[in-house]
Amino acid sequence: MRKGPPLTTLFLRYLTVEKGLTTNTTTNYANDLARLTNFAYQSQIPIEHLQPHDLRQFIAQLTQARLSTSTIRRIASTIRSFYAFLTLDHYIDTTPTDDLNTPPPRSYLPHYLTEAEVQLLLAAPELNTSEGIRDRAILELMYGAGLRVSEVVVLRHQDIDLRNGLVTCFGKGRKERIVPFGRSAAIAIEHYVETKSIPFTTSNSHLFLNQQKPLTRQLLWTLISRYGAAAAIYHVSPHTLRHTFATHLLHHGAELKHVQALLGHADISTTAIYTHLNETHLRRSYNRHHPRAS
Repeated sequence: MRKGPPLTTLFLRYLTVEKGLTTNTTTNYANDLARLTNFAYQSQIPIEHLQPHDLRQFIAQLTQARLSTSTIRRIASTIRSFYAFLTLDHYIDTTPTDDLNTPPPRSYLPHYLTEAEVQLLLAAPELNTSEGIRDRAILELMYGAGLRVSEVVVLRHQDIDLRNGLVTCFGKGRKERIVPFGRSAAIAIEHYVETKSIPFTTSNSHLFLNQQKPLTRQLLWTLISRYGAAAAIYHVSPHTLRHTFATHLLHHGAELKHVQALLGHADISTTAIYTHLNETHLRRSYNRHHPRAS
C-alpha cells in the first residue's frame, strides 16, 4: 500500500509551487477533488485506481445532482489535470480520462450595463462620506479598467500610476498586466487617496481599505450589489462591470485582440463571447436607423 501524503495533496502542492496558481484557484481545485475523493471512498476504490467507467459514473452522478453544465465541465477539467499529473509523476501508468465526456457548454451572453446605467451606478455612492469616496474610486476603476474583483482587493499604492493612468494588476496564475484607465477614474482615486485616514507612508500598503484593513471580495460584492439596487439596477456584480467594460470597448470600435489583452484572457476564444454582444448591438442600431430595416 502506498505511503506518504494523499495524491490530491501532492497535486495541489504542485499547482501552488510549480504552476504558481493563486490560493482562490487552488481552493476551487481542492473542492472539485473533494467530490472525487468522496466518490472513490463510497466506491471503496483508491482514487488512483479509478477506471474510465468509474469516472463516467461520477460525471453521471453530478448530472443527476442537477449541477450546472459549467460546474460539471470545470470538475471534469480538474479531474483531467489531476490524472495527467499522476501519469506525469508515474503514480499511474495511463490516464483514465481520455474518454471522459461532459455536457456541451451552454451558450449565453454576459449581462452588461448600458452607458446610462453606468452613469447612474457611478453616481450612487455619497461623496460626503469617506466610504462613498472610496467606493466611487472603486467603481470608476473597475469600469475604467475591467478588473476582476480578486485583482481589485489586492491592489497596492505602488500598482497605481495616476500620472499616466495605468494600473498594474495580477490576474489568474499571477500573470501581470498593465491596463490604462481614464481621467475620471484617476480623479476619483486621487480624491480617495487624499482623504484616507491612514497616511500614505508606504507604496506597498493596500490601496482600498475597510476600517484600516484590506477590502475583502465578499464586501466588494455586497457594496456593488447595494449601489446597483440604489440606482434601480438589479443583478449587478463586480463581473457585470468587467463585462460592461469589454462590451463598451467593442461598441466603440476597439479590436478584439486589444480587448483580450486588456482583460488578460489567455485565449482569444474567451473574449470572443463579446463579439456576439457587439453583433446584437449592431443589429439593434441597424433596426433603429435604417429606413428599410422593417
